[in-house]
Amino acid sequence: MAAAPRVTIAFPATAVAMLLIAAVPHAAFPAQPVDGKPPLDGKPPLDSNKPGAAIVDSDIRQEEALSKTEAGKVITAIDRTRDNIGTVRKTTKLDTVDIVFLTDAARSEGGPPPVIEDKVEQHKDDVAELRQEIEANALLFNAIDSRRVLAEDVLAVEFDNPGKIVIYAAAKPPK
Repeated sequence: MAAAPRVTIAFPATAVAMLLIAAVPHAAFPAQPVDGKPPLDGKPPLDSNKPGAAIVDSDIRQEEALSKTEAGKVITAIDRTRDNIGTVRKTTKLDTVDIVFLTDAARSEGGPPPVIEDKVEQHKDDVAELRQEIEANALLFNAIDSRRVLAEDVLAVEFDNPGKIVIYAAAKPPK
């Protein structure tokens, strides 16, 4: 019986490949800053004081409002939740993300007023799915996370025009 030929090339080939990888200068990799300077693409580095803006690459704005003054807009947005779920799912880039903090609707204040709470309950499956889609969408999740909003606090979203979203949250802004 003839002995099977032994393959001894694998180890030297692996060793040569590792040496070549180690020999490549690190500056050849564009993800690494050259001389410690941030990239010249105009975006802030991820370790900046605004990581959400760097990840989202959108203008994230916030405002505080009372649910009684925004109730009409919030209820309309909740009624459109089923349509907006698909738009949230497809969203990959936005120019502006507006987060409206409904401060009197926060859990610490007793939650949304009955008129909004009833509408959320009426569309509870759609609202739950919307929240899941926001958590699954890196852009929107990082936008709300940068303002310390939990997905479970999102009541509704509204797409004003292409490139802009308004997120209504039953929460208080971070201090």
